Amino acid sequence: MEKGRTEKRRTDSEHAEKGRTESTDTGRTEPDRPPRRTTPRRTIPRPLTLSPRHDTPGRRRPGDRHPSGPTPRRPRTLAARTRRENATAWAFISPSVLIILGLSIVPVVWSLLLSFRADDLVTPGRWVGLDNYRALVRDPGFRTAVENTLVYAGLYVPLSLAGGLVLALALNRRIRLIGLYRTLIFVPFVISAAAQGVLFFFILDPQFGVANSLLHHLGVSRQGFLSDPGQALYLLVLISLWSGVGFCVVVYLAALQDVPRELIESARLDGANRLRVLWHIKLPSLTPVTVFLLLWELITALQVFDLIYVTTKGGPLGSTTVIVYFVWEQAFQMFTAGYGAAAAYVLAAALLVAGAALRLYRRRRPDATPDGAVR
Repeated sequence: MEKGRTEKRRTDSEHAEKGRTESTDTGRTEPDRPPRRTTPRRTIPRPLTLSPRHDTPGRRRPGDRHPSGPTPRRPRTLAARTRRENATAWAFISPSVLIILGLSIVPVVWSLLLSFRADDLVTPGRWVGLDNYRALVRDPGFRTAVENTLVYAGLYVPLSLAGGLVLALALNRRIRLIGLYRTLIFVPFVISAAAQGVLFFFILDPQFGVANSLLHHLGVSRQGFLSDPGQALYLLVLISLWSGVGFCVVVYLAALQDVPRELIESARLDGANRLRVLWHIKLPSLTPVTVFLLLWELITALQVFDLIYVTTKGGPLGSTTVIVYFVWEQAFQMFTAGYGAAAAYVLAAALLVAGAALRLYRRRRPDATPDGAVR
């Protein structure tokens, strides 16, 4: 027991000497502290509780004050940003808007007002109301122009659609040099009507044209062609077909290539020949395209002018005078601009009626397709 007490005193003296040495090194004296008890950490997380005024670090609520003063206003609101974007958009499209207004809308309104006036575009005109339209009804020259326009459209529109469909069916196959054939068919459509008129004017010249030379070698008498009142209008239709069929071929060819091959193969497996496949599958699928081409070619036929101006100038004896050429003649040759404007609006009314009729036809039969056809 005496030995244990001696060892305890020695240990206490060593601890005291060590404490005095550490206090001398650090320059301060710290009392002896009992050893800390280590408590085990909680395994269950505490619920997160934040102050209602500071839910998110760095975020202030509307009622909070800024440390340095009042809350600054936003530099740009949503409305200001929207107005700036609209102003930028209008700045970009304003040139196009001005061109459309200056070259389409304003002339249309001005010519409509002009059709109710007696005006020669030089001296001050006067308001005549519907007198110009009443005079058109009694004018034999305008009646002749309407008849020539109807004959031209009645021949050109169905022949261009039929010719385009036949050539498209012939070119809708995989044969050698098919790309060359399609290009050659479409090239005349790219040539302007004025260039076509000059070309065929020299070919069909009664004295020195190539056509009469070929007919002479074949033993056929010379023809008047464009100088003959009985042939001129029909020759103009043929010239227009030479160039206009190419557009119908391209459109029909694209539509034929969209016809599902499964329908054609299933019809052939059922015993249908080529004629039945064409009548029951291909033609019904081409109905929307045909309606579009019908309206397009009708508008083109009613607006023909440049070909007639280059070749016949409405002659001979007015046999090729159409409505558009009649309008130009009245406005810029006879200097009766109001009368010509009235004739132009008669043509515009005819075009609107044709477009409305085709639209009503499409509305009545939006889904009317035969059995097995594809829309």
